[in-house]
Amino acid sequence: MFTRQIFTEEHELFREQVRRFVEREITPNHAAWEKAGAVDRDAWRKAGEAGLLCAAMPEVYGGAGADFLFSMVVMEELARAGAMGPGFSLHSDIVAPYILHYGSEELKRHWLPRMARGEAIGAVGMTEPAAGSDLQGIRTTAVRDGNDWVINGQKVFITNGGNCDLIVLACKTDPAAGAKGVSLILVEADRPGFTKGRLLDKVGWKAQDTAELFFEDVRVPAGNLLGREGRGFVQLMEQLPQERLLQAVRAAAALEAALDWTVAHTTDRKAFGRPIAQFQNTRFKLAEVKAQAVVMRVFVDRCLEMHLKGELDAVDAALAKMVSSETLFQCLDVCMQMHGGYGYMWEYPIARAWADSRVGRIAGGTGEIMREIIGRALVGRSE
Repeated sequence: MFTRQIFTEEHELFREQVRRFVEREITPNHAAWEKAGAVDRDAWRKAGEAGLLCAAMPEVYGGAGADFLFSMVVMEELARAGAMGPGFSLHSDIVAPYILHYGSEELKRHWLPRMARGEAIGAVGMTEPAAGSDLQGIRTTAVRDGNDWVINGQKVFITNGGNCDLIVLACKTDPAAGAKGVSLILVEADRPGFTKGRLLDKVGWKAQDTAELFFEDVRVPAGNLLGREGRGFVQLMEQLPQERLLQAVRAAAALEAALDWTVAHTTDRKAFGRPIAQFQNTRFKLAEVKAQAVVMRVFVDRCLEMHLKGELDAVDAALAKMVSSETLFQCLDVCMQMHGGYGYMWEYPIARAWADSRVGRIAGGTGEIMREIIGRALVGRSE
């Protein structure tokens, strides 16, 4: 029997704590959050108190000073519970690292402790109505005016957009310079001229406060620039492998959970006088999903090991993201089919997991973009 080797006893003790938190604070409330379209901010504060946020941040900035795997435990337990609403991972493992790696000491000391406590919620503003995977095509601009940046533009599909208190914003500080004209600027949500649009009505991830964001002559201090001007595209490329790995980790845990639900359902549900699981076709399908889940788990854990050593590059991350998101969706479709009509009912976790999984082939770079990254590494550019 395959057993995981990457997590230590300390990680597993933390997992028990996270699982209890999810059972107590997340699962009972998730259906209500789905109807509201957002997670209650009180859940964020409780997650901060329980040490679930920014675990990998240094203690001097309010984090636990733990390794990256502690954050992955949180992601896995949320995925196993089918809880896609809380954007804890983007907050802790994408937004916070941007500030930690590129922000000034003043920004780090002001925001990171508040993020770790769940008092301030972070978002990343990359995608625009006319620019998704093509980050060079963004139109949001930041123009220097004395000691301020003046920002104008629009972002869409922003995770944590409804609740966010700060945004790591990708914008053009030199529109004529292409990729070299992109910069990252931290924007506080209470700045005049910044507005949050409607919460988007999505196919899945119903409890996630995904929103549109608008910037009209928003002034922020020059010191809110993360790193150097014109380095934004490079910074995004440096952090995207971790973002794509996060999606692979989530997918592996979600698939394992879906298999458990399906085994339980087919064992309990009867057809023609016997459990569905006793039919050969069901057993064969379950065996196929199990094999895919194990292969994905081994591969994703290996990617995690590489990432911890600083060895996971953009191509590796693209492979992980592409394979995991597509395998998850294909296997969930099989699991949903084995639930019969019940699988199409929103009250069943398999239905929500099926709907939630589809965005994995789009967010963080589409499957087509992942193939382009991998293909270029194999044969180079065609033009």
